[in-house]
Amino acid sequence: MLLRLAYLAATNTFALLRLLPMSDRDKDIEILALRHQLLVLQRRIGKPTFTDTDRAVLAGLLHHLPTDKLQHLLLLVRPDTILRWHRDLLKRRHAATCVPKRRGRPPTIRSIRALVLRLARENASWGYRRIHGELAALGITVAASTVWEILREHGIPPAPERQSTTWVDFLHGQAEALLACDLFETRTLTGARLYVFAVIEHSTRRVRILGSTAHPTAEWIVQLGRNLLMDLDDANSRARFLIRDRDSKFTAAFDAMLADAGLKIVTTGIQIPRMNSIMERWIQTCRRELLDHTLIWNQIHLLHALREFESFYNWHRPHRTLKQAAPLRPLPAPINEPGKIGHLEVRRRDRLGGTLHEYQHAA
Repeated sequence: MLLRLAYLAATNTFALLRLLPMSDRDKDIEILALRHQLLVLQRRIGKPTFTDTDRAVLAGLLHHLPTDKLQHLLLLVRPDTILRWHRDLLKRRHAATCVPKRRGRPPTIRSIRALVLRLARENASWGYRRIHGELAALGITVAASTVWEILREHGIPPAPERQSTTWVDFLHGQAEALLACDLFETRTLTGARLYVFAVIEHSTRRVRILGSTAHPTAEWIVQLGRNLLMDLDDANSRARFLIRDRDSKFTAAFDAMLADAGLKIVTTGIQIPRMNSIMERWIQTCRRELLDHTLIWNQIHLLHALREFESFYNWHRPHRTLKQAAPLRPLPAPINEPGKIGHLEVRRRDRLGGTLHEYQHAA
């Protein structure tokens, strides 16, 4: 708008300079001609529209004329409208020179707003009154209505609507006490079908491949369950739940044996693999990184390949859930010395004929 206003001011200035050498008679004739053209235009067009720039120019040019003379001018708008435009123009200039005063309460500090949202997300059962009390215990003075307003602005519902526990929340909260198991099949070069039984820990992502057979029976599953219990006892595991599907090979004897050892069985829904998603994801990883690239000769060869993959998975393969650490090997200290970074010497170790690669610093 300012650029447009400056352009019109310059144009009108040059127009004024053109009128200076003209005589009064020539000016009167030009005014009459312009008035007649304006009458013609008013008969052909409807109500014209004015921009803010047009209003400012007309108000600046005509506000010096007396009101009685404005009544006799042929204008597209009424004289009262011109005077109102001029008053609005003066109000804008006055408002630009005055600093507006903020009304109401001062804004809440950003760090306090972030803390309110954090408390609400980490404690689903806390309402705004409980969060307000926690802030008071921390020495932060805010009104309870301010806490409610912050939650409402960010779309956080009241506490009763946030207390429902989803299956994902349950798995995260009970990760240290959860185990998951499953059977999956693979085929050899001759077309024979072999079954593999594996167990994974939710918290550490450690996997245990318990065995493989061509004919899985209930007795075989029970024996692998005993081996699992001995392994968990040696590792001082704190697992309390075992997730499994509803396969008929998991008999009541298998469940009773685990229950005697303090493990409660949690069965998944029918045809709902997402309820055992971590185990299903590991099976996909085993297929994608090992079985799809290996020609299995027989059961002995399969067990050898699976043992190698189990060691690789537990001691070397990084996991996003563990912040890129391996289940049984924490991340090393970061290299901060520029000299060491500039002279990295990393060696590769091949497993299973190059199917799996491990990288480590040279000694």
